[in-house]
Amino acid sequence: MGIREIWSNLGSIMASIMFVYAMYEKFFPPALRRYLRKYTHKFTNFMYPYIKITFYEKSGDNLKHNKTYTTIQTYLSANSSQRARRLKAEVIKDSQNPLVLSMDDNQEITDEFNGVKVWWSANHITSRTQSFSIYPSSDEKRFLTLTFHKRHRELITTSYIQHVLEQGKAITMKNRQLKIYTNNPSNDWFRYRSTKWSHTTFEHPASFETLALEPKKKEEILNDLVKFKKGKEYYAKVGKAWKRGYLLFGPPGTGKSTMISAIANFMNYDVYDLELTIVKDNNELKRLLIETSSKSIIVIEDIDCSLDLTGQRKKKKEKDDVENDEKKDPIKKAEKEEKNESKVTLSGLLNFIDGIWSACGSERIIIFTTNFVDKLDPALIRRGRMDKHIEMSYCSYQAFKVLARNYLDVEFHDDLFPIIEKLLEETNMTPADVAENLMPKSITEDFESCLKNLIQSLEIAKKKDEEEAKKKIEDEEVKLKAEKEKLELAQEEEKVKADEKLEENVKENGVKENGVIH
Repeated sequence: MGIREIWSNLGSIMASIMFVYAMYEKFFPPALRRYLRKYTHKFTNFMYPYIKITFYEKSGDNLKHNKTYTTIQTYLSANSSQRARRLKAEVIKDSQNPLVLSMDDNQEITDEFNGVKVWWSANHITSRTQSFSIYPSSDEKRFLTLTFHKRHRELITTSYIQHVLEQGKAITMKNRQLKIYTNNPSNDWFRYRSTKWSHTTFEHPASFETLALEPKKKEEILNDLVKFKKGKEYYAKVGKAWKRGYLLFGPPGTGKSTMISAIANFMNYDVYDLELTIVKDNNELKRLLIETSSKSIIVIEDIDCSLDLTGQRKKKKEKDDVENDEKKDPIKKAEKEEKNESKVTLSGLLNFIDGIWSACGSERIIIFTTNFVDKLDPALIRRGRMDKHIEMSYCSYQAFKVLARNYLDVEFHDDLFPIIEKLLEETNMTPADVAENLMPKSITEDFESCLKNLIQSLEIAKKKDEEEAKKKIEDEEVKLKAEKEKLELAQEEEKVKADEKLEENVKENGVKENGVIH
């Protein structure tokens, strides 16, 4: 059969179809046509073995952006869009990968779940609305369609869609740009477009690989963090809010802030740096807590300096005297209120950490830092509130080797490393001071010069420590000598007083017995 005959037959078939359709439209009344279309549709659905689920980009009466649509689109972009022939590029805000490729409109890709094959397609509908404008506006609706065989209905609707949403959220969290927040004063909360927290991009490069810490302690902290991150079901089982408290304590310069940054990068959590001194009362503290997100770290640095949270209470008499003075002098009371703006109490902070309000979010880490752990109230740092206490101490030899690798790309030096190891055992120097000595100050300095600078600083610090120790011993000796002299003087005075008293008794006894004074 030639091509001319094929086209001739095709033309005859099309003419026949058009004739039949014309007869159908002419001789079948509208009611009968509706009846036939209804049962034709039912028959088609019965014979068609596939089910379609549609996810619209915008939903609701106000046509707000549908988060489910975005989550599914993220999943498809990461898992299946590489198989699409046409892609579209979109700029995603606050993401480590700002340019994301996804399948273009009218494209279809396949996915597989537990051996079941499904099809995803991206579609859009454009309908022009009636308008008096010269340029009529268009109403565009975008949607994703999921197609699957009807015998897999239960698996797809109960497991697969949930899997897609969870994976999409996980990918979003992984690719998002971390932020660091700070709380605004409550006076600014109600201004136009103001928020309780201000934020900026968190770009601290700290990691556990570059953290100057003993390997054993580092591994212990990492294991604890991993256990916490995977502990959703466990915390639900034991009936506790999914949160964990860390207390970082030690001298200044031992890396407490760097530790927080390393934890944030490892866990992929945002950081909320809470400044207690500008929080007026416990109620504001709760409202700030509500505004924090899950998968975040709430930090209160130098908590011993933020507020008087030692737990000590004034005696009732002293408190009453102060209140009476304030009543007599209103100016003094106003000055005190202006000076002490924050009325956050220890009880309010304890409720913030592990009270009822602490369960308003999940997967949170609360970190306190302090240079003087003894100043804190035991109720604030007990286990259950600050679950893990981490001492950030002076630089050890193992921590020094990490710093040498970070700053100088040196793993070992036969001559200088043993000297440094011995000096670090004899001298207290913080990791910050060690790092400062290891950092090259000019382009001419090599790693040996930096190591020698460190040795020199350690020797100076050692000599200073020895002098201070010697001076302390001398001061103790002087103090003991002064106390001894004071004691001898007191004993001498007591002896003189005893002699005088004895002499008076003798005189009094002589008068009574003989009537005369001897």
